[in-house]
Amino acid sequence: MTVPAVVRRRYVDGRFGQLHLRMAGPPAGQAKRPLLCFHLSPVSGAIYTNLLGEMARDRLAVAPDTPGYGASEPPREPPEIRDYAAAMGEVMDALDLAEADCVGFHTGSKIALELALQRPLAIRHLVLISTPVYSDAELAQMRAEFAPMDLREDGGHLVDYWRALVNFRGPGQTLEMIMRHYPDHMRGGALRHWGHRAAFNYSYPDNLPKATQPILVLNNNDDLQQFTPRAMPYIRDGRLLERPDWGHGFLDLHAAEFGRVIRDFVDA
Repeated sequence: MTVPAVVRRRYVDGRFGQLHLRMAGPPAGQAKRPLLCFHLSPVSGAIYTNLLGEMARDRLAVAPDTPGYGASEPPREPPEIRDYAAAMGEVMDALDLAEADCVGFHTGSKIALELALQRPLAIRHLVLISTPVYSDAELAQMRAEFAPMDLREDGGHLVDYWRALVNFRGPGQTLEMIMRHYPDHMRGGALRHWGHRAAFNYSYPDNLPKATQPILVLNNNDDLQQFTPRAMPYIRDGRLLERPDWGHGFLDLHAAEFGRVIRDFVDA
């Protein structure tokens, strides 16, 4: 029987203050290339807990909380994706990682791509969960939907947000799973929309063609499903994996299977 790897926590210093990490890995000398996992906004690296334990069987796996989310300190001004990526590069430096593969989820996919552009020799493969390409009208609608939250004294904004999470829950995702991550959705407070703001300012058509790394795009059954395949013509060395049976919550439900997908791609 395989004993699950222990997911440990630590802080490293970065340009925006302390960055909180979750990490797990095998004994020294038994590791393949490390894996960095970047979360979607506005949650934290906690979404990767099960995947970290799975990937730690043969490599160091790290899930930072990006600046302003989870337990990481926030920037003083609204950052752009290049700023988030530079902060993740500082995580690599703090952990003395000469190279790594990356997994990104929604906003985290853009951070992973930009990190690959900033450090083209260090980042070897990208696994991007959703790569939406929008029309101008669609982008305007997204900006409106993810604008700063209108706080109400009766807490109705909390109920509305809960209902939205339930409405977008993925196949097999339980209410208990949604509740487990719900506090992280609110933890960013008045700055919680900054990640979405940065993501909407970052263009896949402008930046994907610059990447030389192999890219696996995972298209799940979630709110970005219809927009993701549009990115494929912009990728030099890319592959699209359609998983309509996965959606929000799939990292809690299918970490082992997703781990096999990652290994098949990055270790080939």
